Amino acid sequence: MPFTLPLGSKALDFLLPATDGKNYSLKDFDKATALVIFFTCNHCPYVIGSDEVTRQTAERFIPKGVAFVGINSNSKRTYPEDSFEHMVQRMQRQKFPWVYLYDEDQQIAKAYGALRTPHFYIFDKTRKLIYTGRGVDKPRDASKMTVNNLEKALEEHMAGKPISTSVTNPIGCNVKWEGKDPHWMPVEACDLV
Repeated sequence: MPFTLPLGSKALDFLLPATDGKNYSLKDFDKATALVIFFTCNHCPYVIGSDEVTRQTAERFIPKGVAFVGINSNSKRTYPEDSFEHMVQRMQRQKFPWVYLYDEDQQIAKAYGALRTPHFYIFDKTRKLIYTGRGVDKPRDASKMTVNNLEKALEEHMAGKPISTSVTNPIGCNVKWEGKDPHWMPVEACDLV
């Protein structure tokens, strides 16, 4: 089994607290025609640089029945600004249109094989993985992007077409694993393409 969920894998369940005060599991999104799960955080310049593009994509596809779920798995001991309290403050300020979950013990990041922030996964109606990788090709400065892989994959899927590029390498900061150097990645983690 590779570190990151391979295409065709089923979405893995979770039960995580959100910044809105509720707990969410996979079944809370059963009605969604597609589900975007992405590993993100509060501090990463690649997240901050592309959040508004992610917002625009979410606002375009949420009315079509697509659900968006952000998950922060970063260790608050490595980056205190990635704590749950800071997540709540960030959502109050930014009012992003997605549910923002906290994976404090990092078990969901390990289960999904999250490599970087941001790292996107698109699941179809049956919750089969149909896309994994980056959101855009220049997430640190989205004004310089030439391709929005997340949007393109959703466009193709919602139009009933096969996804032309279903795997890309996520671009961003590595997940901040508990008790490890901020730049550490598991040995079995590698580029997807």
